[in-house]
Amino acid sequence: MFDVPINYQRWSLIRITTKRYEQCGVRQSKAGLQDFRMKYQAQSARSNAGHQCTRPSPVEMLRAQVCANGELSFLMEAHDGLSATIAERSGFKGLWASGLSIACSLGYRDANEASWTQLVDAVERIVDSSQLPVLVDGDGGFGNFNNARLLARKLLQRGAAGVALEDSCFPKMNSFVGDRHPIADIDEFSGRLRAVKDTVANDLVLVARIEALIAGYEMDEALLRAHAYADAGADAILIHSRRSTADEILSFARAWQNRLPVVIVPTKYYRTPISVYRKARISTVIWANHSMRAAIAAMRQVCSRIIAEENTASVEPNIATLDEVFALLKYDELARAEALYLRPDTEPRR
Repeated sequence: MFDVPINYQRWSLIRITTKRYEQCGVRQSKAGLQDFRMKYQAQSARSNAGHQCTRPSPVEMLRAQVCANGELSFLMEAHDGLSATIAERSGFKGLWASGLSIACSLGYRDANEASWTQLVDAVERIVDSSQLPVLVDGDGGFGNFNNARLLARKLLQRGAAGVALEDSCFPKMNSFVGDRHPIADIDEFSGRLRAVKDTVANDLVLVARIEALIAGYEMDEALLRAHAYADAGADAILIHSRRSTADEILSFARAWQNRLPVVIVPTKYYRTPISVYRKARISTVIWANHSMRAAIAAMRQVCSRIIAEENTASVEPNIATLDEVFALLKYDELARAEALYLRPDTEPRR
């Protein structure tokens, strides 16, 4: 760790790795590291405007995407380091750490069977595997206000840029499973939001997710909750629907009139053109579980063919080559690092 004072609001979420040195124009050498430390120590004594490396922090990047209504943004689901890396390489600018997908990757159901510590560990791998800001699906906070604020504090420590909390009861059930979806009392859930905001202030983007429409309530209930959650400190409102059209989402957006930015998850109403969301001034669209579902379909197909054919000849042309795997995980960077850091008499790894 650096022996200089650190502005945690701007820098604690950015792990200073070799990749970051290159972005800040620092040479990968001992002299370059010393030069970087001297520059950073001088910058720490000044205001944030004085930083030579102007790359924004993850929370600043996420806030610019979610909390600005000028341009529609998109968050792609990630459930581990590999899916995060692929999403970044594909061009996405932000990630959604999906509770459903993380639970599936661990072999659990999306019913709070995975613990909050398992969620936090998965988020750390997602954060470490890309430079994109990560909005975490925090379910209902895994309990009451105390559990929710603990979760938020731990997510902040692991590098998350934001957390979305839903007004469900613990343990939750996935919004698309069954018809019984009890939701929390408005005042009780508002207390969870206030506790999180008091704990992390503006160091995490706080998104309040409304499950009223999922639970079968009318639009008035969803709007009542949105106003209460805005007053409790939410930075944005995620309105959820299980219908196959976007009608009730668009009705909410019209009635809400952008008091806070609106985030949507069009898992069920996926046929709606994106232009409709732009016209409705939706802030953010989350593609919430598509990498996980794509992985299930691909693995099922490959496994079925291998067991049936008892060889891999027919599947090899349709799966990633090992060279693609090595390139995705930047094995070439390791080779360059070995040349730089290993002793001259050490044989490089082959």
